Amino acid sequence: MSRLRRLAVLAAAVALPALGLTLAGQATASAAPNFQVPFKCGVTVDAATYSGHSPEYSVDFQKSGITGMPVLASASGTVTRVENEGSASYGRWIELDHGGGWRSRYAHLSTQSVSVGQSVTGGKQLGTAGATGNVTGPHLHFEERLNGVVQKAKLNGAAVPYYAHTDFTSKNGCGGNPYSAEEVCGDGFSVVDQQALAGSSGTAYLLYNASTRANCVTTLKATSLGTASAVAAFLEVQGGARTTDSGSFTYYAGPVKKTADSTCVKWGGSVGGNTYESGFEHCD
Repeated sequence: MSRLRRLAVLAAAVALPALGLTLAGQATASAAPNFQVPFKCGVTVDAATYSGHSPEYSVDFQKSGITGMPVLASASGTVTRVENEGSASYGRWIELDHGGGWRSRYAHLSTQSVSVGQSVTGGKQLGTAGATGNVTGPHLHFEERLNGVVQKAKLNGAAVPYYAHTDFTSKNGCGGNPYSAEEVCGDGFSVVDQQALAGSSGTAYLLYNASTRANCVTTLKATSLGTASAVAAFLEVQGGARTTDSGSFTYYAGPVKKTADSTCVKWGGSVGGNTYESGFEHCD
């Protein structure tokens, strides 16, 4: 996810994903929300995927005693559908719109506790799991959709294996920033320096990829998580221009990447009015 942008609010009071932008300012594909396991923090469920499942890339969450367990929003969004098809198809089900073409669906519910048009944050209870609709046993049917097409699911940044039974432990509602600096910068990057910002508002990170000799800076928020607020990250190679990514973001700023082979760099970031700026350093 090194080239994906953080989630950004597209509607009042709702954290929604923004269009991705390269550092050159050109549009890329819309970034997916950081979908979470749709159960309470610490709950472990079997994410079952099947060849021939309809739709193919949907996930059936299974667990002993799942009936009546709270089902949570996997990401912030707006409720677009609350349906009851009785003993057919999805039975009781809910759909959320996360912006940027992304939607999620939760089916075979025993109860529904939200209404169409309602804004929900990630971790908000939508209802409870059950066995309504055309099913052979209780489970939660889950889909991640982009522009109406079901995608291979990711949960907390990890791809759900196809076709298999895989245990996932929920981090939904556990608190803290759901992203790591390594996730933001991508494969091959490791943290070489970091600085906590005043007021425990966040942390600026400098990472390095030894294979490509690229540096990466990101600033991860620790406050107002899931709500768009001012955050920035910058990177400057000595003798070159500074590149800054700043705006109103829900989880982080960056990644800002530059190659600096044996050249000093200056780096830093901010959350709100709390700012860190290094001197020129890490010259090797």
